[in-house]
Amino acid sequence: MGIRVLSDKCVGCKVCVSACPFGAITVVERKAVIGDACTLCGSCVPSCKFQAIELTRSEKVNTDLASYQGVWVFAEQREGRLAEVVLELLGEGRKLADTLGQELVAVLLGHDVAGLAGELIAYGADRVFLAEHPDLRHFLEDSYTQVLTDLIREHKPNIVLIGATAAGRSLAPRVAARVRTGLTADCTGLAIDPATLNLQQTRPAFGGNLMATILCPNHRPQMATVRPKVFKALARDDARQGEVVRVDLAKAVFDLKARILEVIKLQEGPSVNLQEANIIVSGGRGLCDPKNFKLVEDLAAVLGGAVGASRAAVDAGWVSYPHQVGQTGKTVGPKVYFACGIHGAIQHLAGMQSSDIIIAINKNPEAPIFKVATFGLVGDALEILPALTEEFKKAIG
Repeated sequence: MGIRVLSDKCVGCKVCVSACPFGAITVVERKAVIGDACTLCGSCVPSCKFQAIELTRSEKVNTDLASYQGVWVFAEQREGRLAEVVLELLGEGRKLADTLGQELVAVLLGHDVAGLAGELIAYGADRVFLAEHPDLRHFLEDSYTQVLTDLIREHKPNIVLIGATAAGRSLAPRVAARVRTGLTADCTGLAIDPATLNLQQTRPAFGGNLMATILCPNHRPQMATVRPKVFKALARDDARQGEVVRVDLAKAVFDLKARILEVIKLQEGPSVNLQEANIIVSGGRGLCDPKNFKLVEDLAAVLGGAVGASRAAVDAGWVSYPHQVGQTGKTVGPKVYFACGIHGAIQHLAGMQSSDIIIAINKNPEAPIFKVATFGLVGDALEILPALTEEFKKAIG
């Protein structure tokens, strides 16, 4: 795949310069030059009336696509507890598998985690690959990538879904690179194309300003990481029957570049488990002073929610990074999201706009946060937050 300028046809008209959305084209000595910022999107090709830009795409097709069967879900767990996104993926994976007429498989890695296999079956899995080894007790990219890659190569799944958690975002690209397939990150929608049976993977693009649907038609497996809180888990059914397949790792040797010597748990008052929270109360620079962040914490405590923050508040040192919501922090989708003193930068909106209900509190009625808010309160968050906390205390009793 490549792109080039045909110098004998190019007249340096600069039409392609304005057509390029990435600013990758310049004109030097009346000839267009395509720089390193080019993403091979092809926008420049039809813009050139002299046909001076040539884009070639390699369409090498894996002719054995039909041999790839099954929808797989990576069953992320920590300390013997499944991540909630796993149950959500099983619910959506069940729909995809039923549409394709294929089985739903959960892949469970860890040590002494066999008890979770029944839970995975109860939430929709037909089969569970159980890989247990002392080196899999804690998540490490090297060992987890090796096991998951080997399983994919051996069993050839059609689709592999991984939660867009810190672990999932680290694991998925490594596996995709090793099995030489594509990966769509941070998906918010999945569907099967009825004509081709390819997986349609939808995700926000350009800072959440548009939604892109991405296909991987020529390679398998089709891999995607999926944001937590996007899909709903199925109701647990302990009567469901499924198969547990133990993966033999008795002779496995892992090439580990790091080892976990000790796990130190972050001890903070307010919850920082943002991706699993149903209610999040976030604060921004509009709170004016780090001591005012306690108003956010008080409301979160009354509602049984988690405390979030904008990047500006984190960069200012008012709260620690695990609380950060946005493109460079956590992507969340709670039932209720309070944005208190948050202006609403695109990067922040991309991390929280999938919330069911968004309640914005800001002095500036023109703040971008109000464009995505379900309810907006124009006023001083320092006055509104204490009043809300007291009212919720009375209502909850």
